[in-house]
Amino acid sequence: MSANSSSVKFVILATLGLPPTHIYPAFILGTLTYLIIVFCNSLVVLTIALSERLHRPMFLLLINLPISDILGATGFFPQLVFSILTQNRIISTSACITQAFLIHLYGSGNLLILSVMAYDRYIAICNPLKYNIIMTSNFVVRIIFLIWLLNFLVMAILFALTLQFNICRTNIDDLYCNNPSFQKLSCGDNRVSNYYGIFITCMLNGGSMLIIAYTYAQILHTCVMNNNADSRKKAFQTCGTHLVVFLVLQINSAFTIISHRFQNVSPFLRRACGVSILIFPPFLDPIIYGLKTKELKEKCFCTFVSH
Repeated sequence: MSANSSSVKFVILATLGLPPTHIYPAFILGTLTYLIIVFCNSLVVLTIALSERLHRPMFLLLINLPISDILGATGFFPQLVFSILTQNRIISTSACITQAFLIHLYGSGNLLILSVMAYDRYIAICNPLKYNIIMTSNFVVRIIFLIWLLNFLVMAILFALTLQFNICRTNIDDLYCNNPSFQKLSCGDNRVSNYYGIFITCMLNGGSMLIIAYTYAQILHTCVMNNNADSRKKAFQTCGTHLVVFLVLQINSAFTIISHRFQNVSPFLRRACGVSILIFPPFLDPIIYGLKTKELKEKCFCTFVSH
């Protein structure tokens, strides 16, 4: 459907295709999922913030992951459950841009955070004697500040370029607003925005993959050479869960973004991968890190009981 660019105040997201009998169960499931995500991730944030014993580099970096997860879930779920209940997939242009910005901020933020966490584990396992010298509190705070500043600026530039164009279409072929889908609504030459999108995708996904590959290759080598079975087991457990979380996000996000550039990719598959990025990492991250990290698990339990 086409429209005059000056009159486009609303856009239409792809239909959910829910039969009437599934509307209320889907609404309840979506609402519960969102509440669980917010509660579990908030519990991790609160636990790390309130426990002085956890004010160490690994946990100061980790606290950013649930914050980012809450950001992404908040960008996605409220609009989803509202549209399920009302069976109305119309969303205002401003709300669509806000949703897309929050979701992209979450995705790129998680990649950056997981990359820095991998570097932290690399120093801890491969250079343990230098760990306290390198990973000082001031250094970690500066890294965290740079992560969020870089993340915000990169996404702000991306959407500033996208918003330069007039919107002349109203149908978004996706379940939520995102920059590739939003670009398809614009008319005119959007090559600059398109090239910039490709550039930051390569830098974020490719750069984070290189960091993970290098650090984990070094960690694996150190673990193999380590004669202490307990230390080797602990390192594999910690890094194994981290690697799984990273690969799930990396593969799904890369496929979702790249698939927008190929017409023959199944829209259903693209949507499924796109939605999985916003459901599984925010849902599983606090469980994985909370259960696998003994200190965090104990403190989470104490925080939950005391509150």
